[in-house]
Amino acid sequence: MLTAAKLIGEIAGVQRFTSDAKLARLAGSPPIPASSGRTTRHRLDRGGNRQLNCALHRLAVTKGRLDPETAAYLARKQAEGKSRREALRCLKRHLARRIWRLLQPHAGPDAPAPSPPPARPTHTITIHCNTPSDRFALT
Repeated sequence: MLTAAKLIGEIAGVQRFTSDAKLARLAGSPPIPASSGRTTRHRLDRGGNRQLNCALHRLAVTKGRLDPETAAYLARKQAEGKSRREALRCLKRHLARRIWRLLQPHAGPDAPAPSPPPARPTHTITIHCNTPSDRFALT
């Protein structure tokens, strides 16, 4: 329950993200190439919102331990040659994608795909803070 609240609080409105990749980037869970020579691998991004990354990690570890489908996913990734850490990174990216889809305004089985938000607002709002503290002027 607290992890879900932390996810929703840290995301602070999924409308800010036009794609699931942008949410994953904020969470620090997109794959970053760390290949060398013939070895092709990816590592976890150390940037992004660490609180959101921590909540995703907590969710991934818990689901990997309690959910049979998630445990099978992790086992499949490890059978492909990934380490446990790399398999968890893949799972965190997958969970970020699912969370983004679930938080969309019209998330449902027969709902149409969400349209992207407008590129820029049509007007700007300026808050003048040099007035007395009991009132603010919005223009």
